[in-house]
Amino acid sequence: MGKGKDQGKLGPGEYRKEGCYERVEDLPAAKVVKQEMNYSKLACPECGRKAARDRVMERRLHDIGDLVSGRPREIELRYSQHHCRRCNKYFRADQSGLAGYGSHYTVRVVGLAVRLVVEDGLAYRNASWQLWRDHRVFVPFATIQNWVEAGGKKSQPGYRKGLSGVGIQRL
Repeated sequence: MGKGKDQGKLGPGEYRKEGCYERVEDLPAAKVVKQEMNYSKLACPECGRKAARDRVMERRLHDIGDLVSGRPREIELRYSQHHCRRCNKYFRADQSGLAGYGSHYTVRVVGLAVRLVVEDGLAYRNASWQLWRDHRVFVPFATIQNWVEAGGKKSQPGYRKGLSGVGIQRL
C-alpha cells in the first residue's frame, strides 16, 4: 500500500477549506425549486370583482440554502398578472408572504439578515459572510445595510399594493 496524493482526502468527498473558492466556477450550483402562484381569476383589490388573468410572469428569488448538500437555493416563481376591466387596474397575485415587492430575496433571508445585525450586533460585512457560511445565501453587505436602515422592509410604491397606478388622480 503506497501513499499517493489521495491520502489528503477526508471522508467520501474531496477536502476543501471552508468557504475557500478560488474561482466563481468552483461555487456550488444552486438548487432550483419551482413554485406557482398562477390563478385564472383573482378578486380586484379596489372593487372586489373577479379579474381575469392578463399574463403569466416569472421571477427568481434567493432563499436560505440547503445545508445538507451545501448548495444555495433559488425559488423560480411563476405568478399571474390580472386586469380589472371595471377599475382599469393591473395587479399581481399576492406574493407578500414569500418576498417583498421588487425584492430578489425571500422574507426569510431579509429577516435573518436584519436579526444578525440588530440582535447579534454583527457588522454588515460579517453578517453577509455568516449568511453565506451558515445558510449558503449570498447577500451583499450594502444590501443588508439598506434593509436594516429601512427597518427590514423594502419601501412600497406610493399607491396601493403594487397596482399599476392607471387612473389614480395625483393632486
